[in-house]
This record gives sequence, structure tokens and C-alpha cells, in this order.
Amino acid sequence: MSSQFVKLRYSAEKDARLDHFLVQEMSEFTRSRLQGIIAKKLVTVDGEIITKNGTKISAGALVIIEIPAPKGTDLVPENIPLDIIFENDDVLVVSKEAGMVVHPSAGHDSGTLVHAALAHAPEMEGIGGEIRPGVVHRLDKDTSGVIIMAKNDLAMKVLQEQFMARTVKKKYIALVDGMPPTPTGRIEAPIGRDSAQRKKMAVVSKGKGKNAISEYKTLESFEEHTLLEVAIMTGRTHQIRLHCKFIGTPVVGDPDYGYRRQKIESPRQFLHAARLVIKLPNEEEARSFDAKLPEELENILTELRSNH
Repeated sequence: MSSQFVKLRYSAEKDARLDHFLVQEMSEFTRSRLQGIIAKKLVTVDGEIITKNGTKISAGALVIIEIPAPKGTDLVPENIPLDIIFENDDVLVVSKEAGMVVHPSAGHDSGTLVHAALAHAPEMEGIGGEIRPGVVHRLDKDTSGVIIMAKNDLAMKVLQEQFMARTVKKKYIALVDGMPPTPTGRIEAPIGRDSAQRKKMAVVSKGKGKNAISEYKTLESFEEHTLLEVAIMTGRTHQIRLHCKFIGTPVVGDPDYGYRRQKIESPRQFLHAARLVIKLPNEEEARSFDAKLPEELENILTELRSNH
């Protein structure tokens, strides 16, 4: 695939910043993507190469933009079965199984959701980055549930903007040890790197981490455990796991933030992304995508109910 060239004529009377004009005219691309194209000397104004985002353009200026073809990657698509909830020309919505890493990283150079998605939808290659094509948001390796991926630049922009604006609704199901202080509640506790163990995250003092907000409600109570529905307003790394620990009810089976000695056996952390509500490109109303609780987690609840 070769580069594409786009010609635009600036017609307004008042001078404008080049990057502002491009963002307005080329809405399928993010501001950062367009600024990157300018920085790479791929934009000319009346034949002159422009490298500064704030360059002023005047009425009648001819702007030519070279859009590089998506870069190929070294990622080898892998024919891994996917539990597809929904798919169209713009997005791929999957129910990710526990144990699958979303994108390649240190120690995970194969078997990821990205490898599987590229085999299913090769057109995703290069969309959003060489290492993370199509990735808009993430789930922990051992968290199952709904995840949405972009199949083109417009979809990537539309979805990313909603995540940044915090208009996406995300609901999780978590089984926790003990009982929360109240049946429903809101947790506001900033999250940052654990100063003692850099590979972990931690709830930190105000000003030292990123703001994180979660809301929970009790779905079912057992003798020593509680089933919670958790909605997150922010998407910090390990947010639900940390917030549940913060209120004294760590997630069952959590190897990093849970109890060392578990009162019940769980094959992995009992955390599942059950619902994602988001607007798709070219649609006015938000759609809701749901993923059923996996069998291994349902079995735990069945056992708890039988003993309750």
C-alpha cells in the first residue's frame, strides 16, 4: 500500500494555525497523528514544506498532506479462536478469555489478542501503532470480558476520544473476600506505582498518582464473600483490584493484591468485564456489548450458593 496525498484549499478570511485547520478538515485523524505528519515534513503550504504546527495559513493557501501508508509490522498473525460478540467494518468486539494478554510486551511476544485479531482482520495492521494495532483499551491478562478494537483510523479516533472523555460505560463483576463497608459506594483513591515494588501499582497519597474513581454495588452476599458490580469512571492500571483492596475486600484469587491464603479455590482472579457501552463510528446512539460470566467463575458462585 502506498502513501496517499490529500489537497486542501484554505478559504476563510482570517488566518489560522495549520494544525487547527487540518484537525477540522481531516476529522478521521487524531490531532497528535496530524501533528506527527507535520513534524515528519509531509505537509506543504503553497509548495513550501512546513514543520511547525502553529504555522499560520492565509486565505487561498493550498495545503498538500502526504498520508503515509500504515507501517507493516513484525507481528505474525496467529489463528487463535476468538469469541466475537460483534463486528462490522469499523470495530471488532471480543469476549477475551482469561490468560490472554491484549498486546505484545516483554515476555509476551506471541499468543496475544493482537496476534489473533490480525489473523481475523488483516486490515487492522498498523492501525494505532505497530505494536498495538487496533488496541483502544486493555484488560489485565487474567481478567476476562468485553474488549473493543478499532479496524481503521476513523474508528480508532472515535473510540479513543470517548475513552479520553470518560463517556464510555464499563461494568465489571467481581467476587471479593469479606463485605464492603456499605452495600453501595464510591471509591476515589489515586493510583500510582508502588514505591516498594515497581512492577505493582498502589493506592497513593493525593498528588502522587492519577485520579481514580470506581463505584460499586452489592449483587449477592455470602457468608465470607460478596459479589459486586463495579463501574469505573477512570481506567487506571489494576484499578478495581486496588480499590477493592483499599476498602478491605480484595478480589478473590488475585495473586498480587489478594490474600495469600484464599478461603475458596479460584483458578484465577474473579474479575470479569461484563458490559461495555460505547458509540460506534457514524452512529448516534451508544451500543451495549455484554459478555457472559465464564464457566469457571459461574462454578464458584454455584458452590457458594449451595453452601449458603
